[in-house]
Amino acid sequence: MAVQTSTQNFDVLSSVNEPLVNRYASRRKSVFAETYDPEADDDDDGARAIFPKTDEQRARLCDSVKNILLFRSLDKEQMNEVLDAMFEKKVKAKDYIIKQGDDGDNFYVIESGIYKAYVGEDQKHIHTYDNSGSFGELALLYNMPRAATIQAETDGQLWAMDRQTFRRILLKSAFRKRKMYEALLDAVPMLKTLQSYERMNLADALIPKTFAKGERIIKQGDAADGMYFIEEGKVSIRIQQDAGEVEISNLEKGQYFGELALVTHRPRAASAYAVDNVKVAFLDVDAFERLLGPCMDLMKRNIGDYESQLVKIFGSKNNITDVR
Repeated sequence: MAVQTSTQNFDVLSSVNEPLVNRYASRRKSVFAETYDPEADDDDDGARAIFPKTDEQRARLCDSVKNILLFRSLDKEQMNEVLDAMFEKKVKAKDYIIKQGDDGDNFYVIESGIYKAYVGEDQKHIHTYDNSGSFGELALLYNMPRAATIQAETDGQLWAMDRQTFRRILLKSAFRKRKMYEALLDAVPMLKTLQSYERMNLADALIPKTFAKGERIIKQGDAADGMYFIEEGKVSIRIQQDAGEVEISNLEKGQYFGELALVTHRPRAASAYAVDNVKVAFLDVDAFERLLGPCMDLMKRNIGDYESQLVKIFGSKNNITDVR
């Protein structure tokens, strides 16, 4: 059903900022909470909300949203659309931003001010936002009434985005990202051991990154921050020796790298460079440990293949500078 496509499949977008509460079960569904099916939406040229901003305002907004998890998967064009669509909202101390049970209208990003979240008939205080963070997304994503009340403790400044724009940009982006990454992951032999839902969760956790020709992606000896799946371009894997760096492999679309240090819990064993313009899907270390457990045995076996490859290149393990 379309409703399931547009809600359950995108729960990766929700965060702990606006808490889920059991009151959902007893409240009516929002009367104007229209269903949004990203698969059926092929209108890329529809009217877009644009709120003009000064350079100073745009800079402040960029600073406010840069660490918001919801926006991590957006490309540059989508991010610009988000920035265009957000509008300023000044608040005074004791103003109610949202009230539990109300229909969801906007999503909010905090630029300044202290805000408190309350739930229940007794309005129990459950969280304080201190000059950063975001709230209001769950009611927009799930077509449900507000799950909590948010009240300003001090004067402050918010950035807001209306529900239609929020859902069109973020849900459609998440849908396209998942479909693209599912196709990429389907081409990785190691991941064939994952169940379908595990691959979907993995696709949701991937973050797009780009590197210019000649740019170093990872550095030998550094601590591991994650692994990489190649979407476009070629990557050169090199090991530092006394005479300089030696290339040990050249990777292309559908291949991956960076997992070795995550499996062994040791520093990077090699450096990786973009041979040409490269686009990768990045999986951070926390998501790696959470999602790729079923593949761990296979990755450990691949370590043996990796060491055998080095022996062929350098003659023996004794000739290899072991930084792992």
